[in-house]
Amino acid sequence: MSRFFIDAIARLGVICMAFGAASAEAEWHQANAAIMGTQIHVEVWHPDADTAGAGIALVLKEIGRIDGLMSPHKVDSEVSQINAAAGADWVGVSAELARLLRTAEQLSVLSGGAFDLSFASAGHLYGYRQGLLPSPEQLRAATELIDFRQIELDLARPAVRLARPGMRIDLGGIAKGHAVERAAQLLQAEGFAHALISAGGDTRLLGDRMGRPWIVGVRHPRSAHKLVTRIPLNNEAISTSGDYERFFEVDGLRHHHIINPSTGDSARAVTSVTVIGPDATWTDGLSTALFVAGPETGLQWINALAGYEALVVDGQGQLHQSDGLIPMEDAP
Repeated sequence: MSRFFIDAIARLGVICMAFGAASAEAEWHQANAAIMGTQIHVEVWHPDADTAGAGIALVLKEIGRIDGLMSPHKVDSEVSQINAAAGADWVGVSAELARLLRTAEQLSVLSGGAFDLSFASAGHLYGYRQGLLPSPEQLRAATELIDFRQIELDLARPAVRLARPGMRIDLGGIAKGHAVERAAQLLQAEGFAHALISAGGDTRLLGDRMGRPWIVGVRHPRSAHKLVTRIPLNNEAISTSGDYERFFEVDGLRHHHIINPSTGDSARAVTSVTVIGPDATWTDGLSTALFVAGPETGLQWINALAGYEALVVDGQGQLHQSDGLIPMEDAP
């Protein structure tokens, strides 16, 4: 007897769906945890429950390690140390963080600054839980500090320096993608061939779902219970950035966490961007960059990147997609 199930986490941009045989489903093992300020979901296939449990524990431990390294909210993290020394000293960092900052730099150059870790210079002024906005004067001063070219990186040492006092960086647009990609690499090294690791809107799929594709439903940006479309995937990453993840409204205007580096204000050209590709670090960063740039410019980048596809929902609810994306039928 066939079986249909949905792993639905309400705030995710994608809902992972599958069609599979009941006997195969008996060997799937899963767990949830709250790490990196979001919901982590892990599924692995293995005939031995103890081995599966060890694999899941390995994933959660690794994501927790990366959170400790890169969270701007943990005072002892490397990112917090970099921010604390802005405009002054170089800060020695791990080779892992240095490599990720190099990838972020590449994304910034590719996107003409639409992706910029130093958005946090302004982004930290918003209180999304309290519904607080910075004053125009605060925002103007902070926006002048946003410039990825002022993030100095020495890969040989490795070390990092923010050139101007008051600058801040935040890896929220790339760290979760890195975490799920890294977790998938660890599972592969341990012999797991079929798995799903999800952190917020970033998901990494290993293999297929035992002979059938993973069916990924892209949620509607204005309804957690509706889908924009469904996409069959095997052994790929998928990331969604949406204006519904962290936001508040003032006088009908939505202020959300995806900041346009050129204004210090929320980017509003689109409401949702989904990027698919072989590497979750890149799909995470690209989804943020496309959200800021908008569909016309952003899809030009994607069409020029081998192996990557994108789906964009603009501010009017219209769908835009890259040349090679082949979704399933329109979803209800």
